[in-house]
Order: sequence, then C-alpha cells, then structure tokens
Amino acid sequence: MGLPTFAYIARDASGRRVTGRAESASETSLLAELSAKGLAPIRVNAARAARAGKGVGVRALSASYRQLSELLRSGVPLLRALRLLGRGKSNPTLAKAWGEVADSIAAGERLADAMGRHPRIFASVHVAMVRAGERGAFLEPVLARLAALLEQQADLRGRVIGNLMYPVVLLLVGAGVVIASLVFFVPKFREFFNKLPSLPLATKILLGASDLFTEHAFAVVLMVAVFATVVFLLARKPTVRFWCAKHGMRVPLIGPLFASIAVARFARMLGTLLENGIPMLQAIEIARDSVGNPVLGQSLLRAAEAVRQGEQLSKPLAESGLFPEDVIEIVSVGESSNTLPSVLIRLADTLETRIDRALSTVLKLMEPAMLLLIACVVMFIFLALVVPMMQLSSQL
Repeated sequence: MGLPTFAYIARDASGRRVTGRAESASETSLLAELSAKGLAPIRVNAARAARAGKGVGVRALSASYRQLSELLRSGVPLLRALRLLGRGKSNPTLAKAWGEVADSIAAGERLADAMGRHPRIFASVHVAMVRAGERGAFLEPVLARLAALLEQQADLRGRVIGNLMYPVVLLLVGAGVVIASLVFFVPKFREFFNKLPSLPLATKILLGASDLFTEHAFAVVLMVAVFATVVFLLARKPTVRFWCAKHGMRVPLIGPLFASIAVARFARMLGTLLENGIPMLQAIEIARDSVGNPVLGQSLLRAAEAVRQGEQLSKPLAESGLFPEDVIEIVSVGESSNTLPSVLIRLADTLETRIDRALSTVLKLMEPAMLLLIACVVMFIFLALVVPMMQLSSQL
C-alpha cells in the first residue's frame, strides 16, 4: 500500500499562498518536509480520507469531545478513552473514526495527526486546537472549549432555522393551496367559460395557469428539475457563490442579518482559536474558511496580509466595510489591552443576541406579508372566476 496523500496549504518566504498534494508517512513528516523547503504550513489534510469520509452531526461530535474531555479530567489515559469512544453505539460513523484514531495513537502518532486523517469528521479548526493543546499540555480544557464552541454554533444554527420554519411552512401551505385550486377547482369552470364570447384578462391568465398544471404537468416538473439542477451546479462555483453573497448582503433586513451571522461566527471562531494558543495568522486562515460567507472570507484574506505586514487586525476589518463601527472599536480595544481572545468571544455573544432580536423583527414583518400575499392570490382566483359570471348576469 502506498503512502497516504495529503493536501496542503502553505506560505513561501515571500508570503505567497502555495497549495499542493504530497505523499508522506504522516502529517508530522509532511510538515517537516514543507519546512525544509522553506514553506510555512497553514493547513494539511489527508486527501484520501477527505474523499472517502462521511460527516457526522455537530451535536454528536460536540458530545464526543466533551466526553473525551471528562474522561481525561477523571484520569483515564488517552488511548483507553479513545477506545471507549470507539465502542459507542449511538453514532457508528463517529465511533469508527474514534476507533481508527485510537489505532493511530497506538501506532505512535499524536492525537492531532490522527484526527487529521479524517477531515470530513474533524475539521481543520478542531485539529489545530487539539494540536495546540497537545503542545501546551492543556488538551483537556481545549477539548472542553471545542465542545462548547460546537454547541454554541449548533444553538445559533438551530435558532435561525427554528425561527424561519414557520414562514417556510406557511409559504409551502399557501403554494399547495393555490396549486390544488388550479388542478382540481378551476377546471370545473372551463366548460362554462368556453360558452362565453369573451373573457376578462384575469380569467384567461387563471385558465392558462390551470392548463399548465393539468395538461402540461410533466413539462412543469421537468422544467423545475432542470432549473434546480442548474441552480445546484452554479451554486458550486466560487464566482457564483461570491456574486450571490455580495448582492444578497444588499437586500434590506435579510442581507445585514446574514452578514451579522457570519461576523458572529468569525468572532467566536477566531476568539476560540486565539484563546487556545493558535498563532494569529493561522487562526485568521482557519476562521476565514469557517465563516461560510465568501465576501467576508475575501476581506479576511486581505486582513491576514495586513497583519502579516505588522498592522493591527482592526484596521483591515474597518476598511472592509463589513463590520459595524462598534465591532471595530471593540476589536481595537481588545488588541490594545492584549485581551483580544476573550473580547472576541464576548463580542460573539453580543452579536448572537442582536441576531435573535433581528430575526424576531424580520419574522414579525414576514408573517403578515406572506399572509397578505396568499390572500391576494386567493382573491385573484376568486375574482377571475366570479367576474365573468357577474358580467353574464348583468347582460341577462
């Protein structure tokens, strides 16, 4: 069997970003090889594992980190604790990954290197934090902080999805009622309307929409499938994602809300990384890939370059125009007082509170707007059916 293949991102002596793939016995040996070539590694992932791996739920992973932290705090040796996690029954995929990590530990690897072989399960930020904990001999608190980080991210995602659930259900129910009316109710009036010499424009539009969903249903389904496929393929292109994110941030209410979510995610991620001993530049690189917003990611790339040249982080963040002034001021104070990690984590808490309030405001506006839209569509259908009858009655 050949050596495992790793994908790496590094910086050369001039600060230029270098990416590539290489075969090596382990992640540690590859790091040594890159350093010998004058490259400063930023991230190293096991390429084969990335293709074959399968992700697990955030809450399940958080629970396993917390369990491992508690086992280590209780004095259980690392290998024995990993073997215990590998025998878990609730999540076979995660248990298998922990079992393979335990095998690698038994073979002499470090925990971070062993976790790095499963990048679809253990993200680069997790591996970086664990590596810092191993080097600084504070692995147990790092695992506890990592569990807390994942729990907070899951809670934020759950609040956003939960708040949006009712409007989505309302929209789907409304669309279902309209389509059912076009398919089952409107066709019953066609024979009557065919006897009339002329029809209002609204009635013609209604009958045309009914024909589209009854006589050409297959074509409609095919068009929807083609449209969904095209959207899916375009969404995978970085340029399209960047364009959508850039213009989506300009949408009133919704744009600033999702920008705030990305900023809160960045603040919590960067603060947690710095708090666990990750160097600033590496922490920015990892946080940049974790924010989920390509516009913010590009701004953070420029911020990393500015920090590399000796500037403070708050200056390039202010120049990006994506961070509110109070956020910039808080970051600047944290840098001046040398308390940036804790300041960023408190800032993330504040931003998430703002996000909850903003979500509540958006939903208060969305619900009546959607109800009004559904009522308008139903009223349109009603008038399109009744007006021809009223015209015929007046003629008689």
